[in-house]
Amino acid sequence: VQLQASGGGLVQAGGSLRLSCAGSGRTFSSYVMGWFRQAPGKEREFVAATSWSGGSTYYADSVKGRFTISRDNAKNTVYLQMNSLTPEDTAVYYCAAGSNWPRNGMDYWGKGTLVTVSS
Repeated sequence: VQLQASGGGLVQAGGSLRLSCAGSGRTFSSYVMGWFRQAPGKEREFVAATSWSGGSTYYADSVKGRFTISRDNAKNTVYLQMNSLTPEDTAVYYCAAGSNWPRNGMDYWGKGTLVTVSS
C-alpha cells in the first residue's frame, strides 16, 4: 500500500484544515488507517485512527472533540478534519495503514504534510 498525504498548510489559530490521504492498492479497505504527527523536537505521536469499515474511531485526548477521522473506501482515501486548531497542533502529519493495529504497529507510512498554526 502506498500512501500520499495532502492538505497541509498555514492556518491561524481557531481555524480549520482537512487533510487527505490517498492510498493505492485493492486492499486499502482491509487496513486500519491512522494519522500521526511529529512536532519539531518531539517524538511522533498518535492522533487518530479508524477501523477498516470506518465504524470505529479512536482519538488522542489532545484532539478529541476537535478532530474527526473518516474514510471513503470507494476512493481509497482517509481524511482528517481538524477544527479549532491551536499552535500546539503544528506538526508534520503522517497517514499510516496497519493490518493489525493497535496490537501491532502500522505497516505502511506516507510522506508527511506540514501543518502550521499561527497564533
